[in-house]
Amino acid sequence: MGKLQTLTNGRMTSFTSAVARRPGTAAGERRPSGPTAARQWTARLLLPVALVLWLLSLRHVHLAGMRDYGLLQVLPVLFWVALGLLVLGFCLLLSDRRTAGGWFAGYVLGLIAVIHATPTLLYPTLRYSWAWKHVAVTDAVIRHQGDVPHAGKLAIYNQWPGFFDLNAFFLQATGLHSALGYATWTPPVFNAVLLAPLLLLYRTVTRDRRLIWGAAWIYYSCSWVGQDYFAPQAFAFLLFVTVMALVMGQLPTSVLHRSGDAHYIRTGDTRAADIPTGRWPVGRFVLVMVLAAVIISSHPLTPLMLISALVVLSFPRRNRRVVLPVLAGTTLLAVVWDATVARPYIADNLNDFMGSLLKPDTNVVSGLAALGTAAPGHVVVAWVDRGLSAAVFVLAALAFLARPWVRRTSLALLVVAPLPVLAANAYGGEMIFRAYLFALPAASLLIAVLLLERGSRPRLQVLAACPVLLALLGGLMFGYYGKESSNYFTKDEVAAARFVAATSPPGSTVVSLTSAVPGLYLRYDDNPMVEFDQQDIEDRRRLVKDPVKGLEGFLPDASPQQPAYIILSRAQAADLYQTGVLPADTVQRMESALSKNPDYIPVFRTKDAVVYRYQGTKS
Repeated sequence: MGKLQTLTNGRMTSFTSAVARRPGTAAGERRPSGPTAARQWTARLLLPVALVLWLLSLRHVHLAGMRDYGLLQVLPVLFWVALGLLVLGFCLLLSDRRTAGGWFAGYVLGLIAVIHATPTLLYPTLRYSWAWKHVAVTDAVIRHQGDVPHAGKLAIYNQWPGFFDLNAFFLQATGLHSALGYATWTPPVFNAVLLAPLLLLYRTVTRDRRLIWGAAWIYYSCSWVGQDYFAPQAFAFLLFVTVMALVMGQLPTSVLHRSGDAHYIRTGDTRAADIPTGRWPVGRFVLVMVLAAVIISSHPLTPLMLISALVVLSFPRRNRRVVLPVLAGTTLLAVVWDATVARPYIADNLNDFMGSLLKPDTNVVSGLAALGTAAPGHVVVAWVDRGLSAAVFVLAALAFLARPWVRRTSLALLVVAPLPVLAANAYGGEMIFRAYLFALPAASLLIAVLLLERGSRPRLQVLAACPVLLALLGGLMFGYYGKESSNYFTKDEVAAARFVAATSPPGSTVVSLTSAVPGLYLRYDDNPMVEFDQQDIEDRRRLVKDPVKGLEGFLPDASPQQPAYIILSRAQAADLYQTGVLPADTVQRMESALSKNPDYIPVFRTKDAVVYRYQGTKS
């Protein structure tokens, strides 16, 4: 009996010791030592301090001072101090393997708030002209109870109406008057919602909290493209990441990396409970197909990115049992949609599509050209954008080379998946930026693995990673804030556009130099639009040479019953100065020429905008 008791006590002692050695178990969890406790409390204190300083800094921002560098040159020092404290606190969290996920979530959500809620809190009106355009489309869908007639170049939204139909349904169900009421908050809300599928995607590869939250932090520190406003592409991208997370979770290489298990990390050894069966649960497969259908009905580009990603994921034989059913279903849905609902647009643009396939080099560089006459600061911002994008791909490639276990995952495949679409079409000069955006979620986890995977000296490793995280975030601020002088609109500019929408008879032509006019498309189904930055080079040259004669060529049918309205505004002048598509003084020269011509009557004037009416040449 004594021997049995001794043996039992020995086993219990060994078991207790083993439990004590396991990190994160309640029974064996030891209180942090003095330096570790100090770091924990410092990190917990820095988050609320940084957020308070950020909110205080927004009280002293003079938006009228924005020029070459947008918000960068008007944000006070206190804002940058708050941002630096966020980075420091997050690095302190990374240095402690016992950090709870809630604190990581707090810091990432804090970063989202600082980056994406700052313009929302500072600006008196909705930011970005394309967001205004999408609000106008939603309102038109409600007015017409579906397809919008006489939509002109915005008829494309009749072929991909999913996003607008959902918003129209939401507005009618809630009794709200317009999407303008919530569109202002789309960037911070969208990015906060996107965090959930990002985390789901990263958890299909690793269970290490530091890598998962580090990847999320890196994503938001590098997502400078700005496709997060009230737009169908933002909605479709959110669904794209969700679909990728669900597909990745079914792959046989799911969860190859675990925190605190050196053998598992080194060999990628899988366990029976962690190996997916390779068969889709019916409910999950139906969910994926529903999400794919919504993507296909909402945006023309994202389905191509989704199909490209699925094709690339199907290259490894081990993935095909999971990926091929989704690929087949998505392709079938896309073909059916394009052959029916989207057929008018595709038929009209088929020659352009086929021509783009023969010019892959032009497609790749199209978004990087025409900077020769841009503002000096705008050129700097463009080069910082490119440098940040290049750094992301270089760091992801280094992770692929330096961390062997990631080669057994599908992360690298997701990074290169947008490249075929990039070579196939220029997408109005934006394809290279869209390809970067779709590659960024997977690239962010690769960078996190490179910088943050625990080694023999983890604290020194985090110390070395902190400047890299700070540099990436600095690059984002240039790309995301550097063009705000033309993205920001005053109340006077909004009033000018609303005046035109409220007083112009149906059939009136609305003219602007650029699209940087809030509410320019409020009645786009009634009033045709002319934007000179979208006209060919000869038309623009005639306008620069003689503003009155350059205008008249676009207004041959103007009459008292259907006059033309010319809107000139502060944001258009800022847009021209930044991009150089027309000389920077074109707004001033137009204003001077029209004010001297009796055929052009000023009908609205404020400090930031003026509207002229033209109803034909007086006899």
